[in-house]
Order: sequence, then C-alpha cells, then structure tokens
Amino acid sequence: FYTLTCILGNCIDCTILTNGGKTTLTNRLVKTIPNCCVVHQDDFFKKPDQIEVGEDGFRQWDGKNGFCVEKPCSNVLFISCTFFRNKSISDSEEGIHILIVEGFLIYNYKPLIDIYDKCFYISIPYEECKRRRSTRTYTLPDPPGLFDGHVWPMYLKHRKEMENNCDRIKYLDGMDIKEGIYNKVYESVQNSLLNNL
Repeated sequence: FYTLTCILGNCIDCTILTNGGKTTLTNRLVKTIPNCCVVHQDDFFKKPDQIEVGEDGFRQWDGKNGFCVEKPCSNVLFISCTFFRNKSISDSEEGIHILIVEGFLIYNYKPLIDIYDKCFYISIPYEECKRRRSTRTYTLPDPPGLFDGHVWPMYLKHRKEMENNCDRIKYLDGMDIKEGIYNKVYESVQNSLLNNL
C-alpha cells in the first residue's frame, strides 16, 4: 500500500513566505488527483490573543509561535501512519492515496521531514510578493510596516533553517503561469505513482 506524501511549501526566492500560490496549487491538485486529502498549516494558527508580540513590535503570525505546532504534526503523522501506511486494504481495492501538506513552515518541523516523498517550494520575487500581499484582505489587516519589519525578516530566518533541514526540495518559479506550475507538480506526482506501482 503505497502512499505519496506531496508537500507544498510556499517559498519565496529572495522574498517572503506568503501569497506565493501554494493554496491555489493545492486546491487544483485535490480536484484532479483521486484519493487525495490535505492538511493545511493555516488551519492551526493560534487565536489572535494568543500570538505574542515580538522584539520587532509585531504579533508573530509568521513564525513558529503563531501555530499550535503539535497539532499539524500529529495530524500529518496520524493520517500518514494510521490511515495510509497501516490500512489493510490492497491497492487494487482503493488505489493509491495521497496526502498533501500545505503551508509556509512545513519544512521547519523535523519530525515530519522524513515522511515527505515529494517536496515543492514556490518562489516569487520580493517585489511581487509584497504587491500580492498588499492586494489581499485579511480578517486582521496588516499594520503599517509589517511586511518589511516582520514578514520579510521571518522569511529569511525560516528559509535558512528550512534549507538546513531538507535537501530534497524542488523549487518552482511562482512567476510562471499557474497552469505551468500545476503541470510540473502534477507530472512529478504522476511519475512517482507510475514508478511505484
């Protein structure tokens, strides 16, 4: 019973870890790949009043302390180990199952890195990322200076940590057309499936 854990991280090539296209790509993959489920890191943000204010003067939404870290880790491990890897159903009955984990800090959790079969990271330039973020409407609007004073520095910090944690990441250019990004990931997933049947 083969499981492909397809990991989608939102990277920014010399940029930031937001608005790179990871959720758009994930949603499309879920619609086109059978037997697929998703764990979204964003579902595990802490409540606003639980987010600490850091030394930079901003609430730490873009760092590890913004999440209930144990919950996404335990969800991914539970789904991957219990449902996929230990389920006693043959491939011919159910087909191959795929778990997509989507988020901007998913390569910064060491307990999960070893179960990833495919790792993708979407990059966009700093200017484009800042532009995209400025056009989004958030429940809690970004305070002035957040992008350059917090989001960008946190991206640089976590990008370095990520590169030290995982050397199997395939980097994708987020400036490519959405169809092109999707085709690259879909083809890579399909090739892995074919090679493991």
